This record gives sequence, structure tokens and C-alpha cells, in this order.
Amino acid sequence: MRTGYFHSLVFALLTSASVAAIAAPAPKLETVPAPATMPVASSEMAAKVDLNKADVATLQRDLSGIGEAKAKAIVAYRDSNGSFASVDELLEVKGIGKTLLDKNRDRLEVN
Repeated sequence: MRTGYFHSLVFALLTSASVAAIAAPAPKLETVPAPATMPVASSEMAAKVDLNKADVATLQRDLSGIGEAKAKAIVAYRDSNGSFASVDELLEVKGIGKTLLDKNRDRLEVN
């Protein structure tokens, strides 16, 4: 009879130890701060394009929706009509509409 009592006591002791081990709080993990990142300059933060000085390559590269043909048309308009008085005058160039101008307005300037 003592053997049965002893086995029951050992079983109870081991069961409570395993439950305590499972229910114990997990150790805190050491948190490592994220590395500092430098903001990347977006096209909106980049230098503005001066319609009176930009060449075909600059217009193509820095403006959205402006390919080689439209960039050449802008330069040709400037060559035949003189400097742009305002950004809105860009609407006079063939192939440039209000939507395209509005998309690029914050990237453009006239000096």
C-alpha cells in the first residue's frame, strides 16, 4: 500500500512541476532598435525643373508623362516663342493638356 501512495505522490509532484513550467511567463526578449534610415528624396522633393533652361533630356527624366516627343515640343515652343512667362503657358505646347500639367505643376518653375 505504501508503494501505491508513493507513486501517487510522485505523479502529483511531477504533474504540478510540469504545469508550473508550462505556465511560467516567457523570458523577455531583448529588443534591438531599428537602424536609422535616411529619407530618400522623391521626385517631389527634388529640385524643380525650369521650363526656360531645361533641355530635352532633363524634361524627359524629371517630368512624369513627358517622353522624347513632348520634351522636344516644349523646347521647340520655347525656341520659337521665347521664354515661358508662366507654368500655365505650357498648355500652349501641342500634346500638353491640363491633366499632364497638373500632374507636374509642383515640379515646374519659370525663372
